[in-house]
Amino acid sequence: MSDNGLWDKHAQWWIDGFTDGADPEYVEQIIPLALEELEGRDFVLDIGCGDGQIARALAAQGSRVLGIDPTQKHIDIARERGGDVEYLVGSASVLPVPDSSCDAVVACLVFEHIDDVDIAISEVARVLRPGGQFSFFLNHPLLQTPGSGWIDDHIIDPPEQYWRIGPYLVEAESVEEVEKDVYIRFIHRPLSRYVNALIANGLVLERMVEPSPPQGFLDRAPEYALAHTVPRLLYLRSIKR
Repeated sequence: MSDNGLWDKHAQWWIDGFTDGADPEYVEQIIPLALEELEGRDFVLDIGCGDGQIARALAAQGSRVLGIDPTQKHIDIARERGGDVEYLVGSASVLPVPDSSCDAVVACLVFEHIDDVDIAISEVARVLRPGGQFSFFLNHPLLQTPGSGWIDDHIIDPPEQYWRIGPYLVEAESVEEVEKDVYIRFIHRPLSRYVNALIANGLVLERMVEPSPPQGFLDRAPEYALAHTVPRLLYLRSIKR
């Protein structure tokens, strides 16, 4: 099944588990950082907007926002939830706005599901005006590397717990069972792959953030005592020359 097919099938899983206050990483970390980073930007394009939770927050802060998503159910729910945002079904590979028309573009936990990363980033550069900002949120590549995860090593004494990193430098596609009978496709790329694509399209990196997971997430996983030392989120701010 294609990536869009999986999202069409499992859209409700995302809506139930990650929107409308259900997910502490969005509530405590992602949305506040997006508001901080995009304050004062007039017209913002939200790529892969889902139910519109970031778009609504930006609109409430004063931005004009267009949200696009390839999944019709996400767009339907976004429209139901309102918030003075325009929504369209659309693809990151063919953004439905003119050249140099956006003050900012935001993409949150989207590009790790996109095949045509170079085309998508070139589209971001096309639609940004000079001086426009790309706010780029990713599942941290250390987190997303296939085969990575917490290890409880009871062979040594005393036992040790650590985060194992899989083959980080190998670009790889995987379909993960994120919940019973819910399968989502991911594409792992090392950080340099994204940064070099930004540079190649005239997007200059200004800020990089690797925050510790928020307290609400840490409270859900007390069995991992060192979870606060492993980043789950990566944020890159770049500016179009």
